Amino acid sequence: MPIIVNLDVMMAKRKISSGELASRIGITPANLSILKNNKAKAIRFSTLEEICRVLDCQPGDILEYQKEDNMEERKEIL
Repeated sequence: MPIIVNLDVMMAKRKISSGELASRIGITPANLSILKNNKAKAIRFSTLEEICRVLDCQPGDILEYQKEDNMEERKEIL
């Protein structure tokens, strides 16, 4: 999927744990983990809004678009 979720990067910058963020935005730690690990198929704007509010960031700080050919190169590296 060409959308990359960089939530773990913003969480590290803000020094907030997964459990604390999940609690403060009102989702389960399991659902936050799905989002953090690029396994989510979608995200509600209300959830994205809460994440941005708590982490004091913009949606573009969390979500990134990469072309499919870049994704193949990235998979080869991993």
